[in-house]
Amino acid sequence: MSDRYPIPAARHQAELEVQRSRFIAVVDPATDVATARALLQELRAAHPGANHHVHAFRVGFGASLTEGMSDDGEPPGTAGRPSLAVLAGSGLGDVALVTVRYFGGVKLGTGGLVRAYTQAAQAVLEGLPRAWRERRSRLRLGLAYPNYEPLRRLLDQAGAEVLEQDFGAEVTVLVELPEAGVAGLTAAFEELTAGRGRWEPSDREG
Repeated sequence: MSDRYPIPAARHQAELEVQRSRFIAVVDPATDVATARALLQELRAAHPGANHHVHAFRVGFGASLTEGMSDDGEPPGTAGRPSLAVLAGSGLGDVALVTVRYFGGVKLGTGGLVRAYTQAAQAVLEGLPRAWRERRSRLRLGLAYPNYEPLRRLLDQAGAEVLEQDFGAEVTVLVELPEAGVAGLTAAFEELTAGRGRWEPSDREG
């Protein structure tokens, strides 16, 4: 599995009209579910007169992926599911999509709705600026004081960022680093501490 995955670089919007119904699709970066839902609430507030505010999101990537969707009153399976399918097909992670619909007086039918929401999602992704996010992991390391300075040099070499430190009976350090570097760092840590240090994965970020 790749250690990098594509994400939205910035918010992007597209609009189309289908049988007099107006569809406004907005995509935004979302690194957690709360951020994805915040986009939905923002667009509900911005378009209080709209008939539907359909959303879909993919937070994380690969094994850490969390997905969600809602039809928001459209017939089941005609809005949120096709929106999410387009997001999944794009390969993007950390992405939220909200499609606002103003009903134009002509019923589209279930097939027409699926096509319309699919087209809206495709349209907004077509011009979306993209960036890359590196898969990162967190480790909590425990070691004796004499090993602390050599450890800092190891962390610098591994490109690891120190997030927390605790100087108690021993030194405990929480670090974050590219996932690809975890095996190398833990092997070097074991060698540095002659197997007497301890390490464990913490919550993975990115």
